[in-house]
Amino acid sequence: MKLAMFSSQPYDRRFFEEARVARSDAVEIHYHETTLNAETAVLAQGCAAVCVFVNDVLDAATLEVLDGLGVKALLLRCAGFNNVDLATAARYGMFAARVPAYSPEAVAEHALAMIQTLNRHTHRAWARVREGNFALEGLLGMTLHGKTVGIVGTGKIGLATARILKGFGCRVLGHDPYPSPAFAPLGTQVPLAQLLAESDIVSLHCPLTDETRHMINAATLAAMKPGAMLVNTSRGGLIDTVAVIAALKSRQLGALAIDVYEQESALFFHDHSGDIIDDDLFGRLVTFPNVLITGHQGFFTIEALREIASITFDNLDCFRRGGVCANLLPAL
Repeated sequence: MKLAMFSSQPYDRRFFEEARVARSDAVEIHYHETTLNAETAVLAQGCAAVCVFVNDVLDAATLEVLDGLGVKALLLRCAGFNNVDLATAARYGMFAARVPAYSPEAVAEHALAMIQTLNRHTHRAWARVREGNFALEGLLGMTLHGKTVGIVGTGKIGLATARILKGFGCRVLGHDPYPSPAFAPLGTQVPLAQLLAESDIVSLHCPLTDETRHMINAATLAAMKPGAMLVNTSRGGLIDTVAVIAALKSRQLGALAIDVYEQESALFFHDHSGDIIDDDLFGRLVTFPNVLITGHQGFFTIEALREIASITFDNLDCFRRGGVCANLLPAL
């Protein structure tokens, strides 16, 4: 059978071909760098399945085109599925499955790296030393030991983050509408208002849903401990960017670390170093010395990419054989 992979990068080809060869799988993969949407869906002509990533658009219009082409399987090589119209997919009888958890430690470790980069200013120190400047003024940080960290979302990635921060000697608070019993040894589950008011660092580990979209807004930012750090390695839409910029300007928000961005689909995963970036909100964010942005690389480890490829092939096997698939997305 043939599979069309959208938003593919050289590393996708490397790890998917590695997995395909290891399994002696006869699937023929067509790799496309372009993002999937209603206009580009025609590239799936002749394919029974598509493989997509976080910024591909699988709305009703796209699914209509895919259905007309005979595509019957949607394979997400990510955990989030906010970009998929599941009701329409179900109406067309499409198989849709995701990779629910791939090396949660990878994202947790990246969140910690961003926290410590901003806190201890290692990115600024690196630049200074290269210029022969060894002055410490402006590089003052805080000791994480004894600080309070709020984990919003205590799923697998939130738990992995909590374990790391507990190891640093932090007091860990958690908030999740569906609390995990595994969080109990790591910290204390509290209402969101208490977590925001008491945390020196707030780290987001939530899926993007109608309920969580812009959960960080003017009101919740005002409820945060003044000068706290906000970290988001989940989905850009959790944060109202305009409100965050206002909070940074007023000094209510002390620092911001984001690996995701609300309008990232037009920017991330591509080289724009020779382009004029006309996103004014993004342009404003990068002017703050207390803002650290990375381009959705929290998942980007060898182990995670191997796991993504492996589980995606498992899901494809379920589709081809008609077996029970543990990663099947619910029909809404």
